[in-house]
Amino acid sequence: MAVKELHESPSLSSLYPKALLGSLRKSGGNALPSTEFVREGVVVDPGHLAAYNQVCGFRLDDVLPATYPHILAFPLQMALMTEDDFPFPLLGMVHVANRITQHRQLRLDESFTLRVRAEDLRPHEKGKQFDVISELLVNDSPVWTDVSTYLRRGGGSGEKTSRGQLSQPSPTAIWHVPGDIGRRYAEVSGDRNPIHLHPITAKAFGFPSAIAHGMWTKAHALAAFEGRLPEAFTVDVKFKQPVLLPAKAAFTTWSEVDGWAFELWNARKPKPHLEGSVVAL
Repeated sequence: MAVKELHESPSLSSLYPKALLGSLRKSGGNALPSTEFVREGVVVDPGHLAAYNQVCGFRLDDVLPATYPHILAFPLQMALMTEDDFPFPLLGMVHVANRITQHRQLRLDESFTLRVRAEDLRPHEKGKQFDVISELLVNDSPVWTDVSTYLRRGGGSGEKTSRGQLSQPSPTAIWHVPGDIGRRYAEVSGDRNPIHLHPITAKAFGFPSAIAHGMWTKAHALAAFEGRLPEAFTVDVKFKQPVLLPAKAAFTTWSEVDGWAFELWNARKPKPHLEGSVVAL
């Protein structure tokens, strides 16, 4: 695998126009690039961490939430997926799942090496899917791993999944999600996809209103377990139907042998937004 070393975080302001151009000229392919983006000396800005924690519902702390390093990896992920040899246009891809493994607690005062690559292109019933792997390392040892699964719609060939009657569980809590949460999360994450920002821009992509970021819903769900989490765990989610803003959502949790399971549903209709689990290592 070829390694592309970066001395600073890629500029998101330059990557978004590149993503737009890619949507005009890329049509798909059967191979992912064999390139890994690497950045050393990655450190956390305390003010940025505090802003992220406030938006997502975490308490202010010197220990990083397990979802926070995804923000550090996001510019490298975008840089990888806007390269000329990446087969799919970034705009229009759907984030369908995310799995984060924290091998130990990560602290604000640490310095990390960040690695990002794409792998495992495979069929999906609605198109093709692949994984973007992001890792934080300390002294060449992985301390955090993020697997983001993306779907490129069109020409599906995977096995279709049978779906039974949906039954919404009794909620543990009700979320009142404000209409501006997409803009607030965009400020701290850098993810300014227009479907999250305003109803007008969301409608241009087929949504009746702006939708919440999937990674915000995951982070806000994980915040519900704060104070009970082990030092090493995996938090795995599948993103279902989007959270249309503003929203009233029903959040449900229950204990399992090795951790917890959770779901997020539309509070008014039997429509699931997210399902996930936290499993101790």
